[in-house]
Amino acid sequence: MDHQIKKHIPGALALERKKWVCDATKALIRITFSPFYLLETRGSEYLPKGKAFLMLSKHQCWQDIPLIAVATPRPLYYMAKHELFENSIVSRLLKSQGGIPLNRQKPLKSRDSIRAMIHFLNEGEGVVVFPEGTYYPNRMGPGKGGILKLIISRLALPLIPVGVRYRKEGLRTHVMISFGEPIYHQKQISSDKTLDQLMMEISELSGLKA
Repeated sequence: MDHQIKKHIPGALALERKKWVCDATKALIRITFSPFYLLETRGSEYLPKGKAFLMLSKHQCWQDIPLIAVATPRPLYYMAKHELFENSIVSRLLKSQGGIPLNRQKPLKSRDSIRAMIHFLNEGEGVVVFPEGTYYPNRMGPGKGGILKLIISRLALPLIPVGVRYRKEGLRTHVMISFGEPIYHQKQISSDKTLDQLMMEISELSGLKA
């Protein structure tokens, strides 16, 4: 489906995730990361199979993204800061692995990206967002609402909180990625409360105080 999905993306944004690139990248990550990181996952049974979900993850450092990719059986799409896509070569590489550029400071410039994300979710894909918006090592940052609250309130889909922990063990760093039980936004409560609940779950799964 990855190759055909490009034709139907709303707007001018050309995002063509390539499964073979994702598979090759995962294999490369396993080889290059294994001498330095020991990866353990929990809660994989909470990940929906064959249907859309929005994954909201703790953001400790840049390594979170490749490690989540390895920990998740199916290929995903990732919302990432638009600055990473300024170089055309890097941009093509990131998009081939499911990267979607997002300008948090000027959301109107990301209209095509937001439409693309909604389109992918409607097509049954999984999308990863980092609600803190940037790295907060070993502490919780505030959940950045805006676009995220809009998505939560408009789409009825499972919201998967994800905790990420790093712990140094000898020469390697133990990494625990914990997938939490799906949370569903209820129409009778505000998206702010749903986001607060998600941030609390992310904090607990990461072993941190909110």
